[in-house]
Amino acid sequence: MVRPSCFSLMSWIEASLVSALFLGVYDLCIKHAIRDNAVLPVLFLSTLTGAAVWTVLLLMQVEHPGLLPRSLVTDPLTPVQHLQLLLKSAIVTASWIFTYFGLKHLPLSLASPIRATSPLWTLAGALLILGERPTGMQLLGILTTLASFVGLSFAGRLEGVHFHRNRWVWFLMAGTVLGGVSSLYDKYLLGRAHFSVPTVQAWFSIYLVVLFVPFAIGWQQRWWERNEFRWRWTIPAIAFSLLAADYVYFSALRHPGALVSVVMSLRRGNTLVAFAGGLLLFGERSHWQKIAAALGILAGIVLTVMG
Repeated sequence: MVRPSCFSLMSWIEASLVSALFLGVYDLCIKHAIRDNAVLPVLFLSTLTGAAVWTVLLLMQVEHPGLLPRSLVTDPLTPVQHLQLLLKSAIVTASWIFTYFGLKHLPLSLASPIRATSPLWTLAGALLILGERPTGMQLLGILTTLASFVGLSFAGRLEGVHFHRNRWVWFLMAGTVLGGVSSLYDKYLLGRAHFSVPTVQAWFSIYLVVLFVPFAIGWQQRWWERNEFRWRWTIPAIAFSLLAADYVYFSALRHPGALVSVVMSLRRGNTLVAFAGGLLLFGERSHWQKIAAALGILAGIVLTVMG
């Protein structure tokens, strides 16, 4: 049985923009947590926080049926459905490892716009696999967003970041492509396989911890050269901001008329939040090329909504 989300009265476009706001906060928390810090413990502890929230909710559902609102109640799953959600977690695990290392070594005002290219890969998959057909205006908006990436690459050169030969840029691009794959799979799980939002989010969060355990053990046992770890309050904040962003995002994807390519483009509005935070909170350098690229992304979002 498909249960309605508490965001069912919100349009999928509005939900995508709300998700973008939380996702921008998520990016800022990541950058703060991994600056001069070990990446893998941050990843493990933040995912553990998210899984702990859903584990408590699952236990409450078992011990006190009817206590939770329907928007937080998970559905029973078959073994095959568990494997489907484990695959979702595996894709995200790979994406996050690439993305976090990229974010650690690049200015956020450059890294976050790079991640805005995700709609390119999502759009290609949506057209080829899901048969979606965005309107001309929506397509123009997505292309405008992506064109801003080209301008951003020129801005990066002023900070000594040459996109074509910087391995952290390639790490971030790999994470972005895998994020696009994850988005297509989300649309399948929520739209065609009819998983409910809390069911996907709960078990996806729990399986993330399972998949990150070997990496955490390897870090702790010093199987490779690694940095030391320092606890920061933004580590659990990563989890809470992502839980909010993903819940609204999954709710948007469940809307029958939602186009995954457009949802992903709107969600990249997080770039504006992260861009401003990189300049104001982390003292990153600002110049007109960066600002022009960020405004280009904003223009792309506006065109997409108008479509």
